[in-house]
Amino acid sequence: MGPIDYVVVEFPGSRMTGEGFPLLVDLVDRGLIRILDLMFVRKEDDGSVTGLEIADLSGDGALDLAVFEGVSSGLLDEGDIEEAGHALEPGNSAGILVYENLWAAPFAAALRRGGAQMVASGRIPMPAVLAALDATDSVRPARA
Repeated sequence: MGPIDYVVVEFPGSRMTGEGFPLLVDLVDRGLIRILDLMFVRKEDDGSVTGLEIADLSGDGALDLAVFEGVSSGLLDEGDIEEAGHALEPGNSAGILVYENLWAAPFAAALRRGGAQMVASGRIPMPAVLAALDATDSVRPARA
């Protein structure tokens, strides 16, 4: 198996355009990732968090989410849903995606065969990357 990651994507005002879904399907179709869990949650104005069925999201028929129906490995539990809810602002919804990085599976298997093991992992937040790049650009002399 490849490394397993998760993302929680917040949709302010619970407005989803669906623009990202074809790109997600493309990643699956190209064998780069395998979706293990996909769940949608909403944080109510009173702070309570409720799960949403994928079918509930396409009320106007504009989003075709049927391809994601039934995606559940059981990795996500009620505690994960509550934790994701803490990150949301009231009145917003989020998608919780757990996925396997299939592209990394052969590399990870080769490392394991050689006796290596992962001892740490993490992700650098995009604002930190952009700030570091901006800082680097500001100290570099201009090219002629």
